[in-house]
Amino acid sequence: MTGDLMIRMLTAGAYAEAVTGLGEVLADAVADGASLGFRDPFDPAQAADWWRSRQHAVADGSLTVWAAYSPAGVVGTVSLASEPKPNGRHRGEVLKLIVHRAARGRGLGRELLTTAERAAAERDLTLLLLDTATGSPAERLYETAGWTRYGIVPDYAADPAGVLEDCTFFYKRLDVMRAAFMPTREELRSRDMTLGLAHPEPRHPGARRRR
Repeated sequence: MTGDLMIRMLTAGAYAEAVTGLGEVLADAVADGASLGFRDPFDPAQAADWWRSRQHAVADGSLTVWAAYSPAGVVGTVSLASEPKPNGRHRGEVLKLIVHRAARGRGLGRELLTTAERAAAERDLTLLLLDTATGSPAERLYETAGWTRYGIVPDYAADPAGVLEDCTFFYKRLDVMRAAFMPTREELRSRDMTLGLAHPEPRHPGARRRR
């Protein structure tokens, strides 16, 4: 990233070293009223313990966590979770996109989101899911980043103060994004003919090879 911020994907070892900083970022978001699954009171030590409980998932590769660093330490994070079910290996879920209040207003949230999306595409995932509190700044971020809202569930979860809030669910098709930049079969054939490469005509599925 530009300036004094840098985003790093955390290895299992780096993750263990980062949990204190990640806990401070998570506790700051909860103190600011973000609905992230926790209720007040929720201090940095409790938040760090929660991150430690995810250590095994990071180690086995089912959860990838990125941390954004400033000279002062961790100021943001985002996670990408893979789907363990065999029929859902094409999709992933973006989780815990958080920016510390001291680092907001610099585009870090969008940069973290883009980082997770890019990693998902590199892993050949074709569908991403996420959810956020309805009416939150995060909801506006996802809308402007090309995510599609597919539903709102009323009174889905309580905020840190215990007030029930609606939740908005989003998805993003990564295969559609890739298709916009992939050449067609005709374009590939034309290119390879120019290079002198042969493309055999496809056989009908029911045709037999002559001997």
